[in-house]
Amino acid sequence: MVAFLRRNVVRTLLSLCLALALGLSLSLTACSSASSLSGNYVDDTVSVAHNLLGTISIAQDDPSRQEAETQASSLIKDYVARYRPRRDVNGLASFTTMQTALNSLAAHYSAYANRPLPDTLRARLEKELKMAESGAVRGA
Repeated sequence: MVAFLRRNVVRTLLSLCLALALGLSLSLTACSSASSLSGNYVDDTVSVAHNLLGTISIAQDDPSRQEAETQASSLIKDYVARYRPRRDVNGLASFTTMQTALNSLAAHYSAYANRPLPDTLRARLEKELKMAESGAVRGA
């Protein structure tokens, strides 16, 4: 009877250890996503702005639009996660303008995934992204 209980306890502990190891490896893999951002605020702002300007200019009936929007959403999350916590950056006017544009675009992709960008939103995003880009280059 004791040997039977000991075997079950060992088996249960091994199963728990395996589950813990699997969960840990999956969580570490999810946290280490490869980001296309360099860590240089000016370069990343210019790159993200160009990328998003290209994405919002894709025609509604283009088959690559859905994939481009998915990549744009991921890029937005990466950019905001990298630069929002940085005090040296998040007080700049270029970051505030960029963040406003990113929030608007991310909200549209989240709430209206299958709808085209309204012309007024597209025009405003183009203006804000260009302003953020030029402000970042100037250092403002």
